Amino acid sequence: MRHRIAVLGAGYAGAAAAGYLARHLHPDDFEITVVNAEPDFVERMRLHQLAAGQELRRFGLAEMFAGTGIRLRVARVSAVDVDRRNVTVLDGGGTDLIEYDSLLYTLGSTVGDQGVPGVSEHAFHVAGRPAALRLRRHLDELGEGGAVLIVGGNLTAIEIATEIAECRPGLRVTLATTGELGGWLGRKSRQHLLRAFDRLGIAVHEHSTVVRVDRNAAVTVDGTAFASDATVWAAGFAVHPIAAASGLRVEDDGRITVDRMMRSVSHPEVYAAGDSAYAVGESGRPLPMSCASAGFTRMQATAAIVGDLTGQRIAKTSLAYLGNCVSLGAKDAIFQTVDGDARSRSWSLRGRSVARFKAFVLSGAAWNMSHPTYGLPTRRRRATTVPARPVQVVTG
Repeated sequence: MRHRIAVLGAGYAGAAAAGYLARHLHPDDFEITVVNAEPDFVERMRLHQLAAGQELRRFGLAEMFAGTGIRLRVARVSAVDVDRRNVTVLDGGGTDLIEYDSLLYTLGSTVGDQGVPGVSEHAFHVAGRPAALRLRRHLDELGEGGAVLIVGGNLTAIEIATEIAECRPGLRVTLATTGELGGWLGRKSRQHLLRAFDRLGIAVHEHSTVVRVDRNAAVTVDGTAFASDATVWAAGFAVHPIAAASGLRVEDDGRITVDRMMRSVSHPEVYAAGDSAYAVGESGRPLPMSCASAGFTRMQATAAIVGDLTGQRIAKTSLAYLGNCVSLGAKDAIFQTVDGDARSRSWSLRGRSVARFKAFVLSGAAWNMSHPTYGLPTRRRRATTVPARPVQVVTG
């Protein structure tokens, strides 16, 4: 009987992880099942472009995994039982159970409302394809001079604000943030950022903490109301509550507590990667929820899975950031380098060349996701002493 590996989620972490495992584990000993709520791989880093009105290329997961032996299940994960080692999934045919011997949890994150009233009822976001398309349809309905308010001051907020302002110049775009816009950036980078916002006509309200979102306005802590025909919430992410309800040890924010190899500290047959994992980087700080973190943690988790199941030595993947790249519309961007403590250095790159570089990186990431088993070797690793069905002993 083959060892069953279930991969939950097929985003930047899950899709590439499944492909890596298919390349490195022998199909006679292992079977890999990928569960994803959508039939396509979604370029989350481009969803602000989709919301602003651009079209994105489709990457069908069935086509991506064709001929690899990977089983694709298009369904929504509704529960994980780590004691019984099964996953409850829901699709158009109803509910079903998927059993596993090893689990890679990469369900990612969604928008975090930070407990602010009215966000779920009245605000838009770009944390998923359906949400981005909903915002896009609403922007299409706005007339000339419609008001769009972006709440947040970090990467997602900056990118959605500049993309909408550039693609839809007839709209009035405003951004409200609790602190300083791009306050983590180096001096030259922040100056460049503010010039870009000025060039695009985006009004900025710093030190304006939004405490309530209404249908046509957002209200700050001092009572100021920003009128808005579309409020876009970009003030943070949150993980799905599935992990916390599963019996896995999680942190206060719901992320799975993992060791250096991305194994769950409470259930070592469960691995986590991407936004779902609470992983500590080389700086000694938890890795932020980001595509870069998905890459680091995915590489470490898959190396650990292969090593644990085949006896191969597990290499350590570096968990250190080099910098942040933020788009300012299609033709402008900033690459801000950081030091070992993830603090911005004085050196950065800015302008059109950085925008071209980021477009190249995004295209490369999409190609890698759409070719998850490129170079599939003819000889893959066999299982060693790991049993196909681990025996669990329960004592009273």
